[in-house]
Amino acid sequence: MAEHNFFAVDLGATSGRTILGSIVDGKLVQRELTRFPNNIIETGGHFYWDIFALYNEIIRGLKTVADEGLTIESIGIDTWGVDFVCIGKDGGILRNPYCYRDPHTEGAMEEYFRMVPKEKVYEKTGIQFMNFNSLFQLATMRKNNDSALEAAEKILFVPDALMYMLTGEAVCEYTILSTSQMLDPCTKKIDKELIDVIGLKESQFGRYVNPGDKVGVLSEEVQRQTGLGAVPVVAVAGHDTGAAVAAVPAQNERFAYLSCGTWSLLGIEVKDAIINEKSFDYNFTNEGGIEGTTRFLKNICGLWLLERCRKEWTDAPKDVAQIVADCQQAPAHQSVINPDDPSFANPPSMVNAIKEYCEKTGQHVPQDYKEMARCIFESLALRYREVLGYLKEMAPFEIEKLHVIGGGTYNEFLMQLTANAIGIPVVTGPVEGTAIGNIMLQAKAAGLVGDIYEMRSIIANSIDLKTYLPQG
Repeated sequence: MAEHNFFAVDLGATSGRTILGSIVDGKLVQRELTRFPNNIIETGGHFYWDIFALYNEIIRGLKTVADEGLTIESIGIDTWGVDFVCIGKDGGILRNPYCYRDPHTEGAMEEYFRMVPKEKVYEKTGIQFMNFNSLFQLATMRKNNDSALEAAEKILFVPDALMYMLTGEAVCEYTILSTSQMLDPCTKKIDKELIDVIGLKESQFGRYVNPGDKVGVLSEEVQRQTGLGAVPVVAVAGHDTGAAVAAVPAQNERFAYLSCGTWSLLGIEVKDAIINEKSFDYNFTNEGGIEGTTRFLKNICGLWLLERCRKEWTDAPKDVAQIVADCQQAPAHQSVINPDDPSFANPPSMVNAIKEYCEKTGQHVPQDYKEMARCIFESLALRYREVLGYLKEMAPFEIEKLHVIGGGTYNEFLMQLTANAIGIPVVTGPVEGTAIGNIMLQAKAAGLVGDIYEMRSIIANSIDLKTYLPQG
C-alpha cells in the first residue's frame, strides 16, 4: 500500500501538538512535529484562551511540513469542548474566547432554568448539566451585555474557529456542537427554543458538517505563509473525546471507555441517545460520535487534580512517574475525596482544597505529596467504579471490559487500582487516542478505510495494548 500522510492538530486544555500521521502497509505511523503549551490567560477578572497563539502554532506546524518537503492529503483539528469564538460582521475575531473555567458562569444554570425548566432542557438535549456548557456561557454573556456577543455575526466553537482561520469557511461540526447543551440528538441540529430565549439564531453557528466532511482548502493567505498548496481541511471529530473514542481498539460493542487525562470521561458507545429519568438523575450526557453513534458518558474531574497540586508542591520530584512510585509508599485508603466536588473546579490552591475537604469530612488529612497523590489516585478509581455502576444500570448490553485511552494510561498504578475497583479487565492504549482518531478519520474521509471497525482493526495492529486484571 502506498504511503498517505495526514496532518493532525490535537489541542488539549494544557498543551497542544501537531502530528504527521501516515498509513503505511495497513498500519498507522505517527510523528510529532511540534508541541506547545496552551495557556489560560487571566486578565480583567476573566480567564481566556489565546486563539491567535494556537493558530500561530498550527501555522508553525504546517511550515515544518513544507520545510521537510512533505505532501499531506488533508488537515484535521480536534480540541476540548464547549468554548467558542465570536466573529464580527467584517469576518474578524472580536476577542479571545472565554475559558470554560471562568467563574462568570457560577449560578448560570439556575438563572437559565427560570426561562426553560431544567427537565425540559435535558429532555431536549440529553446533556450532563455543567455550569460551563456553551448554552450557559452564552446566557451569561447575554445577561452581562457582553460586547463581543452583541456584535457577533457568527459563533464558532474552537475547532471550527481554527478551521475558519485556515479556510475562511464558517462551519458547525456535529461532535463539538453536541457538547454545547444546544443540540437536539434526534434532529442533529440546534434546538431553536433553547437559543431563542437568549436572543440567538441558528444561522449564527455556521453550516452543519459531520466527521469526514470537507470544510474547505487552505486560504491563499495561509498558503503564502506556510509554503503549502490548497490542502483540504477536513472536519474530523472536532471534540477531542469524540476523536479519542473513535480510536478505541474494541472488537465489539460490549465495552466501556475511559478517556483519562486532565478530564476523565467514562462512557459507552450506543446507536441512539439514552434520555430517561435515570440518566437525568445520574446527570449523564449524550454526545455525538462518528457514523451516527452517540457517546453516552459522564465527565469526571481527572488528573487536573494532580496537575494543579504539582504546581504547588515544593518537596515533590518533577517527574510524574517518580511521584506515582513514591505515593505507593503511603498507607492505602487513608483519605477519599469526591473528584467532582465543586471545591476542586478551579481553587486558588488545590493542595489546600483537598486538605480542607478531608478535614471537613472527618478524614485523615494528607501530610505530604505522597499521601496526597495516593488520595487522588484511589479517589479517581473509586469514582470510576461508581460511574461504571450507573452505566451498567442503563447500558443496552453487558459491559465486559474497560478500554482506557489517553495520557493517564502511563500511570500503571492508577490503572491497576481501577481494575481492582471495577472488577473487570482494563485494557490500555492507545495513549495518544485523540491524535490517532483524528488521523484515522482523515484516512476514512480519503477513502483508505471503510467503517469504524476497519479503523479500529488498523489501530489495534499498530499499537501495543496492556491488560490489567482485577486483583484482591
